Amino acid sequence: MEIPTKHFWSGRRVLVTGHTGFKGCWLALWLRSLGCEVAGFALSPPTEPSLFRLTGIEADMLSVEGDVRDPAAVDAVLERSRPEVVLHLAAQSLVRPSYDDPAETFGTNVMGTVHLLEAVRRCPSVRAVVVVTSDKCYENREWLWPYREGEPLGGRDPYSASKAATEIVVRSYRDSFFAAGKGRVRLATARAGNVIGGGDWGKDRLIPDLMQALLAGQPLDIRFPEATRPWQHVLDPVRGYLILAERLLGDDGDTFADAWNFGPEDPLEAMPVREIVERIRGLWDSELTVRLAPGPHVHEHTYLRLDPSKARAHLDWAPLLPVATALEWIVEWYRAYRRGDEVRAFTEAQIRRFEALG
Repeated sequence: MEIPTKHFWSGRRVLVTGHTGFKGCWLALWLRSLGCEVAGFALSPPTEPSLFRLTGIEADMLSVEGDVRDPAAVDAVLERSRPEVVLHLAAQSLVRPSYDDPAETFGTNVMGTVHLLEAVRRCPSVRAVVVVTSDKCYENREWLWPYREGEPLGGRDPYSASKAATEIVVRSYRDSFFAAGKGRVRLATARAGNVIGGGDWGKDRLIPDLMQALLAGQPLDIRFPEATRPWQHVLDPVRGYLILAERLLGDDGDTFADAWNFGPEDPLEAMPVREIVERIRGLWDSELTVRLAPGPHVHEHTYLRLDPSKARAHLDWAPLLPVATALEWIVEWYRAYRRGDEVRAFTEAQIRRFEALG
């Protein structure tokens, strides 16, 4: 399996939107370790603590605070950073808040992407853009087989619908302004979901809720213990985004300007919430009271899995960490945090261990 290398990335200017979030910070750390000139554009960290603050990565990159719903601010950061590659992760990324404020969700996820692509059209340095959406962009029929990139898009809840709409926006821009052989920019989307790893403190997410309960010695409330998800360590999809960007920059980059799934191949990697809880409780070796959260709860899909065969065939990508190992790495990360270890050094050490698996 291919691994991003310093030979390719060193010295390249890269803009990461959403770099203050969990996945965006892991991406920024990896890019810096590869020698990139990294710029970031995002709101302030969404949680306290946050991986972004704990690692101190902002001192080692151009970090600009702003909102993708502000087109002037988006224009300004591209003009200032002059990136060759843009990795767009800025988003309202949770289902439950999308019910509370659907306008913010659509404004951030859909119009925020429009503002970014408009800025890209005006920024002559940009050559490749990867827009990260979600596995929830598909019209989920709760079937047992995995979804391929050509399946119908849809979404019952505002979050899922916003991600489907983002995919449609990107396809429109690609066909209208960045068509193969007609423009300097190659534009692709990346679909992944249920990303887990150390340093996640997000609300309404299983791993952060679970680890904070264990760290504090408090009960854990879960909503849907039988909900089954294809869990994957954060470094696996992030690696996919980087490999996809590499391909977009190649001589045949037009052939990669498309939608791509990044997810576990093995259906056994899709586990119910209750099993993830039990495995981490065993690894942590601590008592934990698990309670069923009182309802009512907003609708959440029971089962959703992606087919990553296109990424395996054309990007030489497949997950490197099975879910059992990913859970071990997560427990190791939070144990290091509890001990007071230097967070950036430990996180970068996990990146190096991951690179050695390729």
